[in-house]
Amino acid sequence: MGTLLKLSKLIDALTEHVGRWVSWLVLAAVLISAANAIVRKAFDTSSNAFLEIQWYLFAGVFLLAAGYTLLRQEHVKIDVILQHFSRRTQIGIEIFGIVCFLFPFVFVVVDLVWPLVVRAYVSGEMSNNAGGLIRWPVFALLPLGFCLLGLQGFSELIKRIAFLLGRADDPALKTKAKTPEEELAEAIRAAAAEAKR
Repeated sequence: MGTLLKLSKLIDALTEHVGRWVSWLVLAAVLISAANAIVRKAFDTSSNAFLEIQWYLFAGVFLLAAGYTLLRQEHVKIDVILQHFSRRTQIGIEIFGIVCFLFPFVFVVVDLVWPLVVRAYVSGEMSNNAGGLIRWPVFALLPLGFCLLGLQGFSELIKRIAFLLGRADDPALKTKAKTPEEELAEAIRAAAAEAKR
């Protein structure tokens, strides 16, 4: 179990790294969106490529950060019934959900989408819109994101089994890390305090 817990920590570190870097795609999407709006208003012109890259970036954020969301215990959970059970029973139900729902879902999605990615890459499929972008990179985000989600699911499974065996703390407790909103609020407060000096 010790080796598996070390593997889980490595997966968690990878997921944390990916999640932190993917957050920068939000900034890129905002800047591209603003630039596109300014160009459209100022010069009465636009580009489908600018619109599509925003969609690609949004897809990247949503898909690539799914594992990061699972790591931080931020996925939606329906606790109306679950809260009435003991913590061990809750963890058992979560293990059941990971094994019987998450893993098969990840496998089916990757299995169904991969041939589409390969076909789009081989054919050089382009967007139907004039000036649009190639399609395979955004198609590739789907299996990549689901593989990262499945990998993090494996880490969560290890942590939950270790908890039931008494080898780890409760994995379902949210980390004490600050939320992005709290980090931003602190940065704004620090900048305001610095400006007053």
